Amino acid sequence: MPKIVDHDERRLELVDATWRIIARQGLESATMREIATEAGFANGALKPYFPTKDTLLEFAFSHVFNRTNQRIARVTAGKAGLDALRAFCLEVLPLDEERVNEARIVVPFWQRAINDRQKAAIHQQSMDEWLASIRRFLAEARDSGDVSAAVDDSVLAGQLLNMLLGAQIEAALASDGRVDFGHAEQLEGYLALLGCS
Repeated sequence: MPKIVDHDERRLELVDATWRIIARQGLESATMREIATEAGFANGALKPYFPTKDTLLEFAFSHVFNRTNQRIARVTAGKAGLDALRAFCLEVLPLDEERVNEARIVVPFWQRAINDRQKAAIHQQSMDEWLASIRRFLAEARDSGDVSAAVDDSVLAGQLLNMLLGAQIEAALASDGRVDFGHAEQLEGYLALLGCS
């Protein structure tokens, strides 16, 4: 009887192999042949799942975003306002090796998105979703009196998102093994300023 193949599981195995290669050696080293070898597949076995490296990278980026959103949903469940905002940010910030490796996937994707409208649209949709969440948490915090800064919430949301994205860049460019950049403390400093009027 032929073995039943779980295609979704295979795709994720290939994405995980791609992440490992990019985290270790950079985007250019993540050739289809290297990805197949890393995943333990025959070279031609990738084609049915990802016909090109580009389609694999798009899937890998979307998977990073979806995985981050799943973590965010877990840690913000039942929370509102500043508590939810803090939990959201702590999941996005590269505070451990896993999230630093995620940053190493995202940053090369951004570089490709500069000249590729489809990739730019994927990124923009992701950021629009995050901005909507940040603005919602800020509005809840303002309603509860925890945010009184005399700055519009849309400006505050943009500042915070830029801080989170900058942290991704810093982590992706850091030497191997470094995960302590002071990002958690910077976040607390930023949140403290939101109560200033």
